[in-house]
Amino acid sequence: MLNPEIESMDRMRLQELKLQKLRETVRRCEENVPFYRKRFKESGISWKDINSLPDIQRIPFTIKDDLRSGYPFGFFAVSLREIVRIHASSGTTGEPTIVGYTRNDIEQWSELMARSLSAAGVDDSDIVQVAYGYSMLTGGLGFHYGAERVGASVVPMSVGNTKRQVTMMVDLGTTVLCSTPSYAFFMGEVAKELGFGKKQFKLRVGVFGEEPWSETLRERIERLLGISAFDIYGLSEVMGPGIAAECELRDGLHLFEDSFLPEIVNPLTGEVCSYGEQGELVLTTLNKEGMPLVRYRTGDITTIVDEPCGCGRTHVRMGRIQGRTDDMLIIGGANVFPSQVESVLMDIEGVSPGSFQLVVEKEAGLDVLKVNVEVSERIFSDRMSALEDLQEFIKSEIESSLGIGVKVKLVEPSSLKQSDGRLTRVLDRREF
Repeated sequence: MLNPEIESMDRMRLQELKLQKLRETVRRCEENVPFYRKRFKESGISWKDINSLPDIQRIPFTIKDDLRSGYPFGFFAVSLREIVRIHASSGTTGEPTIVGYTRNDIEQWSELMARSLSAAGVDDSDIVQVAYGYSMLTGGLGFHYGAERVGASVVPMSVGNTKRQVTMMVDLGTTVLCSTPSYAFFMGEVAKELGFGKKQFKLRVGVFGEEPWSETLRERIERLLGISAFDIYGLSEVMGPGIAAECELRDGLHLFEDSFLPEIVNPLTGEVCSYGEQGELVLTTLNKEGMPLVRYRTGDITTIVDEPCGCGRTHVRMGRIQGRTDDMLIIGGANVFPSQVESVLMDIEGVSPGSFQLVVEKEAGLDVLKVNVEVSERIFSDRMSALEDLQEFIKSEIESSLGIGVKVKLVEPSSLKQSDGRLTRVLDRREF
């Protein structure tokens, strides 16, 4: 089990620990993973050349296509006999990436998830409802084992069947909700439709991740459910949720540096950015045995600061994810991010602000942006003229914000999500 005191370790000692673990990770990759052995040889570097943390910049990046090229087990650094758990990404944009865990990897992941939940104030007196999918994806089991590690009672609801989710939340006296932020908001809307008010819930904390979300959405969820909402970050290729999490001050997410070495790089040039500069998050695992990764480009846009936090934790903090490098769309010469559309939908009654999808297609040789927007059941069942008025209003507001023409389509609640509860935010169907 990891020592929780490591979260407040002196920075100099932490840097020394990270260097020691980095050398061991690079050695393990060089000796046991053919991809890295070949990559390091081509780059003229060995684990023996890693004598300072900046030396990692001599190693090329690892990208998702590299992991796909090793499908299914090409990036495992141990034999299958030592792998006790296999997870996978959704594979919505290509071949899924397979991730393997040793028994020790699972133990450390559970501990990191326990740290994340503890930072949000979760303890052994809580009843934690896990509304992430229990599947090949990492969300459900990650939160489940973390909650059990802190001693909480776990309600493994998974995702979907929302009316039953809400009813069970009331009947069981759930105090902590773990889900995607968009699903939490949707549950709050369903609760209102079922006649449940905040006073009937015992909820006090929500821990939400798996998708970018804004401060405005946080505020709306908190008002809707009467909770304090906390952000958590992770991705399946590196481990799952629990790479970084907010503390009670909610001033950035504490990134667990004893397990991950972070960098921020310019997404276009790959040059390393300074603290406080926005760029793409790059992660190197420091404890993973089953599938260590070196300089993995996450595609997530954020910042990192190393200023002390008032909570006493000394690890660096990362900002809220602003978007993804592969989510930026260039339409008619204009740069468009999903967050711009979300900010418009936030202030429109009856709309699920996190539940929308951007679809880009070519029509008559021109780029056309289509925005599919989920609305509440109450709104969707309204008269046709009211729906048409709302659709036209949303169209006008989005066009005003983006400065380009769009087409808007209103759809039923949860109709944009896949069977695992995830939502593909951007579909670019253009052929270049």
